[in-house]
Amino acid sequence: MNEKQIYFKNKKILIYGFGKSGTACFNFLNKNNICTIFDDNKNNVPVKFKKKLINIYKLSSLNFDFIVLSPGIDIKKCKISRYLKKNSSKIITELDIFAISYPNINKITITGTNGKSTTSKLLYEVLKNNKKDVRLTGNIGYPILMEKKIKNNTIFVIEASSYQLDYSKYYRSNYSVILNLSPDHLERHGSFKDYAEAKFKIVKSQSNNDFTFIDTENKFLNELVEKNKIKSKIIKIDHFENKKYYKQIDNIYFNNSSNEKNLSFVFCIAKELKLNLKTVIYTANKFKGLDYRQQIIYKSKKLLIINDSKSTSFSSTAPLLESYENIYWILGGLAKKGDRLKLKKKYVSNIRAYAYGKDRNFLINSLPINMSCTSSATLKGIMKNLENNIQNDNTKKVILFSPCAASFDQFKNFEQRGGIFNKIIKAMLKKIQK
Repeated sequence: MNEKQIYFKNKKILIYGFGKSGTACFNFLNKNNICTIFDDNKNNVPVKFKKKLINIYKLSSLNFDFIVLSPGIDIKKCKISRYLKKNSSKIITELDIFAISYPNINKITITGTNGKSTTSKLLYEVLKNNKKDVRLTGNIGYPILMEKKIKNNTIFVIEASSYQLDYSKYYRSNYSVILNLSPDHLERHGSFKDYAEAKFKIVKSQSNNDFTFIDTENKFLNELVEKNKIKSKIIKIDHFENKKYYKQIDNIYFNNSSNEKNLSFVFCIAKELKLNLKTVIYTANKFKGLDYRQQIIYKSKKLLIINDSKSTSFSSTAPLLESYENIYWILGGLAKKGDRLKLKKKYVSNIRAYAYGKDRNFLINSLPINMSCTSSATLKGIMKNLENNIQNDNTKKVILFSPCAASFDQFKNFEQRGGIFNKIIKAMLKKIQK
């Protein structure tokens, strides 16, 4: 009997939230346990699982050993908020289940405000090109408990959000990576301090044999390291030390400071793992990035178009605004609490902003006073305005779709938002190129 079966055998477990991670948790645990499902919207639960679905009124009469909480659920605002607060000691996550089930598997956990997905994917490809048995899981969209045929030498690259880490109790990572920290998800965490503390849990839970990677330039992270008794080996990333490698990178994707810093982390992790650095350079040169994350969708001598629909904060967009000239910048959606644009004055004249969506006025008021800005209710509307201006501009230019806000005012998610932008651009290019 393996450790998973011993620890969870015959336990009564409530799975709350039946999205991808909830379904994976249920399938992973249900064979040896008594699993029950609850979801705020019962229509989210497929028919074949309906027998396991519990009514909200029966919850108080049942006693569970564990409550597995999906990361998207906010304890303060969900339907069974009181019940969860009363039973908070029983709450665990898919990360906890994985850590308990596979305690000896090497885990590289990447978190931070911006760049998690890109860095995770890049590191995954580097490890794969070094002939490692590697899996890419977590917040990037692949539930960790769906992975099969796990061996002792398997390496997991796990993108972890603050939501996942906040609820976790037993998760420990061999290699913890915090790329950066800036105010985000404050509507959920309440304050920047609480948000940062949720991220920092992956460092505080480590042992003497583990490693932590943080940015030397991030004062807040460095303060957290000094305030807490950290057992792991702290490796502070000095991006200037990797400049010699950047000269060997010929990929426009790494022409901005944010992706350059992401690459710097990968170089440092690769060194600790004793990987071939030539493979890192090769992988970086071949790297195409992820859809809707600073994705270059069109390039010619006079026009570069970047789809960065994943952007939900000013901090994720600022490095792009500082990397190009003559930028037509489209932003819009549901703005985040406490978000502010920090941009040096010298870049302001390079940018013409086009704001759309529910919080467009808030976003406009957050821009520098001297920045040109046009507004419209919808993305389609703002793109019509931009199209007219583009046709009269014969100079070299960049169209940057980097919304700096959540997509939910007009779209299901950032993927749908990015896809619709691509369709609009495709039609626009046909007109321009006639």
